[in-house]
Amino acid sequence: MDVNQYLEIFLDETKEHLQNLNTQILELESDPEGEDTVNEIFRAAHSLKGMAGTMGYKRMQNLTHDMENVFSEVRNGNIKVQPKLIDVLFQCLDALEEYTDNIQNNADEGTNDNEALIRQLNDILNDNGSAAPEKAASSDAGASGEPVGGEKWKDIALDDSQISVIKEAQNQGKKVYGLNVVVQENCILKAARAFLVFKAVEEMAEIIISVPSAQDVEDEKFDRDFTLILLSDVEIEKIIQAAESVSEIEKATGAPVMLEENQSYKKAEEEAKAEAAEAEAAAPAETTASPAEVHEETAPEKAAPAKQEVKKNNTKPVVNRTVRVDIEKLDSLMNLVSELIIAKNSLVSVSSQEQTNTNTAFNEQIEYLEQVTTNLHESVMKVRMVPIESVVNKFPRMIRDLSKKLDKKLELYMSGEETELDRTVVDEIGDPLMHLLRNSADHGIESAEIRAQRGKPSVGSIFLDAYQDGNNVVIEVRDDGNGIDTEAVKEKAIERGSITPEQAANMTDKEIVNLLFLPSFSTAKKVTDVSGRGVGLDVVRSKIESLSGEVEVKTKLGEGSTWTIRLPLTLAIIQALMVVVGDEKYAISLGSIQTLEDIVPGDVKLVQNKEVIHLRGQVIPLIRLNEVLDIESKKTADENLIVVIVKKGDKMAGLVIDELIGQQEIVIKSLGKYIKQCKFISGATILGDGEIALILDANALI
Repeated sequence: MDVNQYLEIFLDETKEHLQNLNTQILELESDPEGEDTVNEIFRAAHSLKGMAGTMGYKRMQNLTHDMENVFSEVRNGNIKVQPKLIDVLFQCLDALEEYTDNIQNNADEGTNDNEALIRQLNDILNDNGSAAPEKAASSDAGASGEPVGGEKWKDIALDDSQISVIKEAQNQGKKVYGLNVVVQENCILKAARAFLVFKAVEEMAEIIISVPSAQDVEDEKFDRDFTLILLSDVEIEKIIQAAESVSEIEKATGAPVMLEENQSYKKAEEEAKAEAAEAEAAAPAETTASPAEVHEETAPEKAAPAKQEVKKNNTKPVVNRTVRVDIEKLDSLMNLVSELIIAKNSLVSVSSQEQTNTNTAFNEQIEYLEQVTTNLHESVMKVRMVPIESVVNKFPRMIRDLSKKLDKKLELYMSGEETELDRTVVDEIGDPLMHLLRNSADHGIESAEIRAQRGKPSVGSIFLDAYQDGNNVVIEVRDDGNGIDTEAVKEKAIERGSITPEQAANMTDKEIVNLLFLPSFSTAKKVTDVSGRGVGLDVVRSKIESLSGEVEVKTKLGEGSTWTIRLPLTLAIIQALMVVVGDEKYAISLGSIQTLEDIVPGDVKLVQNKEVIHLRGQVIPLIRLNEVLDIESKKTADENLIVVIVKKGDKMAGLVIDELIGQQEIVIKSLGKYIKQCKFISGATILGDGEIALILDANALI
């Protein structure tokens, strides 16, 4: 079988399972008795083993098989969760990630057998007196120890609606069967085999009940068998034959369902009637519960869970409602929407030039087109939006490892993981966030002794918060650590020759802190493999700014620091203010604009030989765009200035322009890698009349 066609899906799902395992094992470390967590880990390891086996990655399959054996014993209570086990499991996850990276890069898992890890897993099994993979699985019992096979449909508690469906089917001449299907003990892809059984059975029968539910079967949340109740015109033997024809199915058992034989139903029904009679006698007429409602509440303890399970799932198997789409296809769709918006802008431009009473219908169609393109753009953007959860989920594990490596007690608190960003942005922010978190752990949080002297809790807290703010997403990394020692930064900067002692004397704390963003700048006393290599904050800033975002820091010595990253929701289509400088049109993103001001020439003052204006209590520097862009202005010296006030973090500037055109939705087109020298031009856009306007980057100008 050529498995290469499934490689992308395999990699996507493997990464999801590995992330899930990281999260669940962290949870197990904090709550070693968590039964649900153990079950989830077992299922994820089992799924990984099956996927690796199907794709032919034997080393990956062997490692996950041994992990599964260990968790089978944990699940059965034969092995207790100890710190050593957690450490070994995290090493296993690192090895699996290495296999995955190799597969992604070379379509091959590599040659590392990880024998030492497999030996450690087997030692854990043997140390606990349990060579028990054989013991855990016998031919007549599932992983949970429950017997498999038999006429389990008799144990299903039926409710009134299901009984009426069955009776109606019998009246129409259909037969009602129970079917129990057992998959082989060594089956790798149980869910896939069960799906094929469902498919084969549905060709000749209607499934009205599945226990476990169809969704649980699809998610592989069953041991070795599942039970169905069917309606059909054909004989049960044919249905059994169809089920057993699926490979890796050990056996299928079936027989007609006789309602009076269904003891669970009979017993539940009798008790429900008795309870209903009591309730009717005791309660006022208008509040009397129906027998069905009483049955819901008071059916026997054993029967109730099964009955509730089947009631919810008496339909056909649920089909997964999500679709994996290659990001390139979304990019192509986005480009088409971009072209549509350009075409719409052209029509709007034409219609505005020919405003007469005769083209009312044409204008209505233009408005309709505008509405449709805006909605289409929003829909495509929503498809491209993904939660940042996929990025931040790996950080709790990282902080746990750093805690051990640095010998510091650290705790990471995260909020806003569901905040959504454009997929292209999410793919890029992982490294900057990792740098900031490692920075907080290594430089920010003090040693236990210093924290004790300062009266702080022994556990250092690091926070990662994300939230939406207008058209931006804000991500904050903060800690309750030492904060930034500006004197140490100043000394280091003077030592490096970045600034002179005279400059240092006149610098504000904020300006000194900003020196940390210089390339190769580090205040670490010694280089470690955590931080202090001089690679970090300059990389963070350049990466964030390449995404049209900004990063700033607020700090207080002895109390901690807050690093704030502000990113645009999307990079493709923006609302912009169109302006004119000289004979040329330019676009400025609305996201960075604060206000528009009409300034009298006499209000322009000079501070340190630079033009500024005093506006509502703030001194704002002026940037004359005609000088920056080397264009001759159309304005004379005595005319009022049109000033666009833009903001970056807490810095503001006034961009002096010649003329305002107005607000417009524009498509950002990249200038390509050959035109990268001009930092304050972030791209170009095509206007409605076919003219090209450059997009000004207010951040770079400031």
